[in-house]
Parts: sequence; structure tokens; C-alpha cells
Amino acid sequence: MLGRTANGLYWMFRYIERAENIARLVDAGQRMSLTRSDAADDDWDGVLQSAGVREAYGEVHDKMTGADAIDYLMRDRSNPSSVMSCIEYGRNNARMVRTALTRDTWEATNECWIELKSLLGKRLKTAELPETIDVIKQRAGLIRGAFHGSMLRNELYNFARIGTFIERADNTARILDVKYYVLLPSVSHVGSSLDNAQWESILRSVSAHRAYKWAYDPEYKPANIADFLILNGQMPRSLAYCYEKIVSNIGYLSAEYEKRLPAHDTAEAIRQSLQKLTIKRIMDQGLHEFLEDFVARSNKLGAEISDGYRFYE
Repeated sequence: MLGRTANGLYWMFRYIERAENIARLVDAGQRMSLTRSDAADDDWDGVLQSAGVREAYGEVHDKMTGADAIDYLMRDRSNPSSVMSCIEYGRNNARMVRTALTRDTWEATNECWIELKSLLGKRLKTAELPETIDVIKQRAGLIRGAFHGSMLRNELYNFARIGTFIERADNTARILDVKYYVLLPSVSHVGSSLDNAQWESILRSVSAHRAYKWAYDPEYKPANIADFLILNGQMPRSLAYCYEKIVSNIGYLSAEYEKRLPAHDTAEAIRQSLQKLTIKRIMDQGLHEFLEDFVARSNKLGAEISDGYRFYE
């Protein structure tokens, strides 16, 4: 398979996943800002940091406001990680590899772009935000469902899945970091009703609120929630689950091409480190430091996949 085709599929699904994840990040920020009696626009600073666009936002806006931050994350074309930008990039990549996609997958992608282009064509009102975020999640789910239900389980499928799970793991790490490191007002709030409401918001933002209660006791305990989103192999957005899938799909590529690349070793090393860790060790090390290191290692893996499979040739 040509590197350009692999590149198109990998990035198509990274961008679709990123669009949904940015919407979830906005949802998390909005929910947490509503839990504060003294909610300030500065709360959105942490959300922008976790999305990796804080500096870029400052180049466009002189001051921090919640309305501007939401607009920048949802629909600003100057932000390459905004939901609208990601949907366009995803569709452009899909169009580039149109002959490698089933009709169902292409139509789901194109319809997503058409609907969101209309929904995000103007600045969103606060009351419109929840419904818009729901549409983004539903449309992204339809694309994944069409792809999963109609594609052959071959190298095309594997590159798309690797892109999906690298992006998803990165997002889960960033959303956890928003709560634990950036948005918690002060140590005095730990264990308070405010703290619990914010943890609940995190779980809802990754569609894990009810699943958490099935896996753990109903009480929101930071260590249990961090364990759920990092190490629980049954949770489909946990770091451990994502890396099980990444190693599996990249392993199929190794068998297909009869060649092992540095990316295979990096992915396996990340998976093994997650298998050996306990949440106590992570907390003792520092959750923010752990998440920062994890994101850096995931970025390294992405670069090695791009180089190893000659994405730009």
C-alpha cells in the first residue's frame, strides 16, 4: 500500500477522533465551570492548555473569556485543532483515499461535514452548546460504526484503528490533566462536594459515568477514577485499553509486511509500562507528571509510525 494511502487513513481517523475529543473537552470545561459559584473566564485557560492551543489562542485574542475560548475550540478556522477544522481535515483525507473506503464510510463522513458546517457556521449561544456537542459525538460515532461494519480487516483497517486509538489515549490523558492539575481550585477543595461534581463531569465527558459505578463503588474517589481512566482494560477510553488495541493493530501490520519497526517496540513498551503500574505508584509519582510523560511518549510513537511506514512518499 502506498504511504500516502496509509497516511490518509491514519489521519482521517485521528482528525475525526480529535473533533469529538475537543467537543468532549469543551463539555468538561463547561460542566466544571458551572460547578463554581465564583466561576471565572480564567477557568478556560486550563482547557486551552490541555487542548495544546493556549499560546495560539493568545495570538488571536487579547483576553481570556469563556465565550471566546469555546468559539476558538469549536469553530475557529485559524485553530487547526478546532472541531470544524478537524472535521474538514478528516473529510479532506477521506476524499484523498476515497477509493480505499466503503461507500457507507464516505457518506457518513461527508454528511458529518455538511451538518457541522451548518451548525458551526455561526457563533454558538451557551444554550446551543450541549445539543451541538451531542451531534458531534453522534456523527463521529456513525463514521466509526460505518467503517467498523463495512471494511475488510486488512492493512487499511489497521492504520485507521491505530490513528483512532493514539488520538483517543492522548485525549483521555489531557482531560484527566484538566481536572487534576489545572482546574482544581485549591487543595482545600479535595474531597468536597465541588471536587466530586468536577470528577463527575470528567466521567460524563468521556461517557463513563454509569460504567464507573458498575466497576467501582458509587462514591467518587480520585484514585479510583484515575485508575478507571488509566489502567482499567475494560474501559474503552482508558490508556490501557487504547494501547492494547494499538499493539494489536500494529502487530497485524508487522505480520503483513514481515517487518518489525521501532514503532512496534515503542508501542509494546508503553503497553507493558501500563500493565506493570498501579494507581498508587502513579499518584506517588505525580499524576500530572505521569500524564505529561505519557503524552510525550504517544507523540513519539506517532512520529515513528509516520517515518516507518513512509507516510509522505
